[in-house]
Amino acid sequence: MMKLATRDNGERDGELMVVSRDLQRMVSAAGIAATLQEAIERWTLVEPALQERYLALNHDDIAGAQPFNARQLLAPLPRAWQWLDGSAFLSHGERMQQAFNLPPIEGVEQTPLMYQGSGDDFLAAHADIPCGNVEWGLDFEGEYAVLVDEVPAGCDARQALSHVRLVLQVNDISLRALAPREMKTGFGFIHAKPSSAFAPVAVTPDEAGDAWRDGRLALPLSVRRNGEPFGHQSGGEMHFHFGELIAHAALSRRLRAGTLIGSGTISGHDASKGASCIAEVRALETIASGAPQTAFLQPGDEIFMESRTAEGGELFGAIQQRVVMSS
Repeated sequence: MMKLATRDNGERDGELMVVSRDLQRMVSAAGIAATLQEAIERWTLVEPALQERYLALNHDDIAGAQPFNARQLLAPLPRAWQWLDGSAFLSHGERMQQAFNLPPIEGVEQTPLMYQGSGDDFLAAHADIPCGNVEWGLDFEGEYAVLVDEVPAGCDARQALSHVRLVLQVNDISLRALAPREMKTGFGFIHAKPSSAFAPVAVTPDEAGDAWRDGRLALPLSVRRNGEPFGHQSGGEMHFHFGELIAHAALSRRLRAGTLIGSGTISGHDASKGASCIAEVRALETIASGAPQTAFLQPGDEIFMESRTAEGGELFGAIQQRVVMSS
């Protein structure tokens, strides 16, 4: 069991920190691994020492510990060799298709959808969301993700799941008005997917207790917009589990240690629990009344996302971001 984060030390990849279970204290991982990328590449060698430091921190028996401060942290992995985002919640796609008369995607229940995003510049949990143009349809997407070590090409889903080392929480920021043309080209997203943001702490799967099961994190993600409840859907409703997403990505190539795999927008069949993105709410409104009513993000809007354990404890810390106009 372990919780890790990355402190902003002025370097691009930051400094690896070990964080206490209650998110009250943190201590440097100096002498074990300088960065999370180094740790994931040498996981079998460094995990025992990181675990020992984590236990000492939780027992308040270690020198150099400092108060946990999320605003001192970068994304747990400030940049990744590869960021692959899936679409594992079928209810999300079904609503979008129904609302906007999109053609069905052949084999969507058998083969995961996935795109390769920009992994070179992730945002911290408290970083502002830049808005270049309000007409671009700025949206948030609450997701979970996993960080893997070296994954061999052609591995099956069960083997792939054994390569999950850490679980993370994501705000996959999207520009909805720019997406349709890019999807039609068949070349994936470039303009429609700017930098994603991550909650401050990455955790080993066992930190979630029984909620980590069958390759899924069966915990609700609470989303608020400007302080008002927006969604409370559970990651347990993934159609494809993370092992299947990893195996899909590794079908014809190995995945280097440090690859991140996203779940896609967390969604569920019970619409009374809201949604994890604005686009899905707009789809539900269109289905119900013929037209969307909820506006996309505007400058000054604030977004909050948080996942808690079944006992009510903080798991990843919160994503708290504000939309600002970019120059």
